[in-house]
Amino acid sequence: MTVETAENYVAQLLPALGVNKRRELVRLVYEIAKRDGLPAQDILPAQKNLNFESAKKQLLAKRYPVNFKTAAKDRFYLPKLEINPALRADLTPRAFYPKTVYIETSVQDSELAARVREAFPKADFKETDGKTQVGSPNFSHRLDTLLIHREKYDFLKPCPCSCGSAGCGYNLINLGFGCRFECEYCFLQQYQNLHAVLLPANLDEFLAKIDGAAFRKGPFDRPRIGSGEFTDSLVFDDLTRYSQKIVPFFRARPQLQFEFKTKSVNIGGLLEAGGCENVVVSWSVNSSKITHEAEHFTPPLTERLRAACEAARAGYRLGFHFDPVIVYDGWREDYARTVQEMADTLPQDKIAWISVGTLRFSRELKKMIENRFPDNTILDGEFLLDFDGKMRYGDAQRREVYQFLLPLLRRSFPRAHVYLCMEDPQLAAVFN
Repeated sequence: MTVETAENYVAQLLPALGVNKRRELVRLVYEIAKRDGLPAQDILPAQKNLNFESAKKQLLAKRYPVNFKTAAKDRFYLPKLEINPALRADLTPRAFYPKTVYIETSVQDSELAARVREAFPKADFKETDGKTQVGSPNFSHRLDTLLIHREKYDFLKPCPCSCGSAGCGYNLINLGFGCRFECEYCFLQQYQNLHAVLLPANLDEFLAKIDGAAFRKGPFDRPRIGSGEFTDSLVFDDLTRYSQKIVPFFRARPQLQFEFKTKSVNIGGLLEAGGCENVVVSWSVNSSKITHEAEHFTPPLTERLRAACEAARAGYRLGFHFDPVIVYDGWREDYARTVQEMADTLPQDKIAWISVGTLRFSRELKKMIENRFPDNTILDGEFLLDFDGKMRYGDAQRREVYQFLLPLLRRSFPRAHVYLCMEDPQLAAVFN
């Protein structure tokens, strides 16, 4: 069903509705049709004495069968439906080769700038003072532009957990912005306002800030510092070679832990650097269905686990993040298969931690996902406005996920620290 079809049907049924009321019904009709593959007349049949209140009640009951009777009505988020075909993501496989490379004047002679020139000889290279706006306004074209710059501000900071949520004491080192993968749920689609890949050339300045810094420890034996917040930690590592400096730096500081968080299998630099006990290489993992349908251009689970085993043999510890867990028909069986494949493949004594979190996203990201991935299925779930202003599954569904997955992981990996993060503190307290 198209947006126009939904609009025309609602206008035909209830022609006297105001703009805002019509907007809500159009969205509900469209979302139900998309999920169930039904025509509009089967979703909201013509009825005698039909009005806005009765129409909305019928549609909410169909769209949110699990939560309709229990959720407060202000938790159902029904923004105007706007689908722009020009924003659709290009899912054609291609190698990363930026058309334009900007290099800040202050890092023209850096090692990273030299590697970039060698890697992309056909790119259009431009010098910048760092103030020039670069990149396309369309997020889908972000890989066309690469910016090599000197980071001046975001060296180290606490992980910006959702307001009021239970955190894990994570600390961030901001080594880059942007990613080659196209995960349908990725928050960068809505968050990133400079549509280019940014890579800092001044890694030494980042590392110089670490000694003497005050870090949160959370529930772990040592502070954890990670680089996977605004980019995949390893997807560009063959170009940046950050791992070649990070690993020996932390090898000399056993009182700290560093985490490379990734979906890639780009571990050549890590293997060359040689492992150490306080450097953890973590992979985001999911069910095979979600990896195949919503994590575009990422390696399948089998390849991620093969890379993890190589990293473990080299001396690194491992971490895994079931985040986001996505609820759909058959999710239990699919996630159980993922856990079983991990248990059959991985060395138990090398796994440091496993985190679990269900899908959540900002209201703005919902509209971005449905524009960039109009055929997505991840938004078909019942998402409600929650304690932190984000869209989340209802409490009962989240409890169901955690009651199933956390005991399974703890039985399968008894030596690993299994925990929830960025959850409602009351809910997290039950399971952590």
